[in-house]
Amino acid sequence: MNILPVDKTVIDKFGPYTLSTGILLIVLGMAGILLPNVMSLSAAILVGWLLLIGGSLWAVHTYQSGSKNIMDWIKPVLLFGTGSLMLFYPVSGVATMGLLLAVYLLLDAMHSFALARAIYPAGGWGWIAFNGIVSALLAAMFLIGWPTTSLWLVGLFVGISLLFDGWALVTIGWALRRRK
Repeated sequence: MNILPVDKTVIDKFGPYTLSTGILLIVLGMAGILLPNVMSLSAAILVGWLLLIGGSLWAVHTYQSGSKNIMDWIKPVLLFGTGSLMLFYPVSGVATMGLLLAVYLLLDAMHSFALARAIYPAGGWGWIAFNGIVSALLAAMFLIGWPTTSLWLVGLFVGISLLFDGWALVTIGWALRRRK
């Protein structure tokens, strides 16, 4: 039973490849879960290439704008340098990504606890507090064995995320097929 009406414009944005995309994401997610080290290194290499390309594009833009100010060149140099380091030292890149994820999860936990306290005793405060506990435990998992645990935890988390994204798209894809 739908309480709110379905927005047909949102549903229509999903194309005919939603189901197949979801299946591919599930396969990638399972690969990430079964081979987390490979997924972690792949993620670090992807991020490295994105930073390298971004730094290159930014450098071209800075050059084309005719800038002679050294401050304008800091961003492209940092992007290019960071991307290069991640490509040449992907294991260190994974460790860095693990540390950043731990910091994010700790901040998320603190936010969840503050939000739960702010809305207590309204409904849902317990789930928000539970989310904070889970985020704190996940951060602890990263930090306890850091940097070693990052090599498999980053890939595991990416794999789980892809798996759930895939399942979401598969369910939407099946619903669209039944609708036709």
